[in-house]
Amino acid sequence: MLRKLQRILRHSWLDESDTRKAIPPELVERLAARVAASERRHTGEIRIYVEAGLPLSYLWREASPRERAIAMFGKLRVWDTEQNNGVLIYLLLAEHAIEIVADRGLAHVVGPGHWEVIVQHMRDAFRAGRFEDGLTHALEEVSALLVEHFPLEPGAANPNELPDTPVLG
Repeated sequence: MLRKLQRILRHSWLDESDTRKAIPPELVERLAARVAASERRHTGEIRIYVEAGLPLSYLWREASPRERAIAMFGKLRVWDTEQNNGVLIYLLLAEHAIEIVADRGLAHVVGPGHWEVIVQHMRDAFRAGRFEDGLTHALEEVSALLVEHFPLEPGAANPNELPDTPVLG
């Protein structure tokens, strides 16, 4: 019970201002531009979601950051792409948690070990306080996978199915 209370306090201590310190408005704009540039090379969709702490309902039932990432994957409709090739990059600041959730089309051809390598690169950059470098590198790696498995054919239509701007919670 004490661990649960400590976790609740840690998450309650952080708020949106902490999220905006880690990911300021200028960085949000640069990341949105990088997502848009990436999506011009493949048919996938990439979303970034960063939040300071989990909602109390998640904390009370001791949900994991992975559970929250999967819930946000659905809420942000990342699963709702034509080719089932959306990817969510999720950051939870209170626990320094990083999750990547790939839709079934991409998860079918890219194993969990590959996602863990990307997460580890992000974790290393974040520990050094380099959020932009970590996110940029992750975008490049996810983009390379999407280009490899879901390339945009020359002259093919490529509607932007999801917003490119990162979501800060």
